[in-house]
Amino acid sequence: MSVGRDTAQLRPAVLAATLGLAALAWVVAVRQMNGMDMGVATRLGSFAFFVALWVSMMAAMMLPGAAPAVLRHARASGRVRTVPLFLGSYLAVWTLVGVAVHALYRPHGSFVAGSVVIAAGIYELTPLKRYFRRRCRESVRSGFAFGLFCVGSSIGLMLILVVLGVMSVAWMAVIAVLVVAQKLLPATAAIDVTLAVAIVGLGILILVAPALVPGLTPPM
Repeated sequence: MSVGRDTAQLRPAVLAATLGLAALAWVVAVRQMNGMDMGVATRLGSFAFFVALWVSMMAAMMLPGAAPAVLRHARASGRVRTVPLFLGSYLAVWTLVGVAVHALYRPHGSFVAGSVVIAAGIYELTPLKRYFRRRCRESVRSGFAFGLFCVGSSIGLMLILVVLGVMSVAWMAVIAVLVVAQKLLPATAAIDVTLAVAIVGLGILILVAPALVPGLTPPM
């Protein structure tokens, strides 16, 4: 079998493995999060429970957008068996982020939530965000390096999830869509600025009228 044919067969196998793992992670995450969303009053539970949940959340949210990078890595190596190591090291970086979240997170009020969301919106407009987003779309040698770039690109959006409802399936889905879109679509000033302004506007709304933001307050 030729190398060209081997490479051609990588695409369906890699995409199936990556997207299949993401779909399974969605099922696991949604089941684990059931009944745990208390808005800004959400508690994370034990370290082991939260880290396990966080890994499934990151696999669900991040792997669809990571599929092109995984495919590029598999093509470069010419072997499907390099994919698990790439994915594992990529998710390991996001796991470290989860460890930091568990260490720093506390139930909080609308002032903290709104302030963090405003900061996240401003971050979307910074050169640092643009740098990490560009690097997150380029070829990399390892899943670890890819993870570092993608954390830098998506950290603002992930902080929005953490402060608005870290156990909220709805907010998880919204942030996942934004993360995937930014990984797969080219940067466009009109869209990026509009998104940043919308995020800042959401933060201001949280500060002045938190009851108007769905899912922010604990369910009755």
